Amino acid sequence: MAQKQSKVLEVPSYIRNTSKVLSALNKKMAAAFALKLFETPIKYTLPKREQKMFEVSHKSKITLPICKKEIIVYENNFGPKKVLLVHGWNGRGTQLVSIAKMFKELNYNIISFDAPGHGRSPKATTNMKDFIEAIFELDKKYNGFDVIVGHSLGGMSIINSLGRGLKTTKTVTIGAGNKTKDITDDFLLTIGMNVKISPLLIQLFEQKYQDKMSNYDVDQQAKKTETPVLVIHDQNDKDVPYTAAIGITDNLKNHQLFLTKGLGHRKILGDAKVIETIKEFILN
Repeated sequence: MAQKQSKVLEVPSYIRNTSKVLSALNKKMAAAFALKLFETPIKYTLPKREQKMFEVSHKSKITLPICKKEIIVYENNFGPKKVLLVHGWNGRGTQLVSIAKMFKELNYNIISFDAPGHGRSPKATTNMKDFIEAIFELDKKYNGFDVIVGHSLGGMSIINSLGRGLKTTKTVTIGAGNKTKDITDDFLLTIGMNVKISPLLIQLFEQKYQDKMSNYDVDQQAKKTETPVLVIHDQNDKDVPYTAAIGITDNLKNHQLFLTKGLGHRKILGDAKVIETIKEFILN
């Protein structure tokens, strides 16, 4: 219960009140309201720790050809090898700044981006399909990456991309979710709706995109990749339970699992031991 309470505090009371009223009056309206929220990221102010990376990065814009949404791309070129950093939901292209510093020391060309509706990219609804499209477009633009690192939804999007044919030498996921149904259930509880709305929410998503949401379950895509993957997760992650990491690694052919304790979902991105573990994985 404490986990849910900590997340409830992040949701404005008017959203939770509206969710409860719609759930009681009309489940279809409730599901439509939930889908809109589910696809609308929150833009946060750029933290001071990310300011320098934002300022020194070469910035460009590209429009994703399928979803027709614009993203901001950040590039910091320190060498011939290339790494793509993929942020999570409500994140930014500079969110993995501590990890970027490590790749700078290794003389990498560091590429990241603000996904649709995130960071400095134009306001828009978005979902994992757009993240995956962005990864493939940048892979094409930069002629492939030696390493790809993703946090949370970014990690889910990377494994989904690998399962759909993306090639890279090594991949790192941090705090990635696994089952899409678990994510929708948890989201509904967070905004104050009953999980019984989940099938309707999934149905609306599938009707809108003519695609099965379960096609994006990470464990199923993990079965299709031979790429070595380092899976990192904190055992006290309140946003995504570490059992998601277990489910993913159980289906990967070539993986390392590194579980931390006491870092949660975001602090883990700046932890020295985590960064050292990533470095060792990349170099070996």
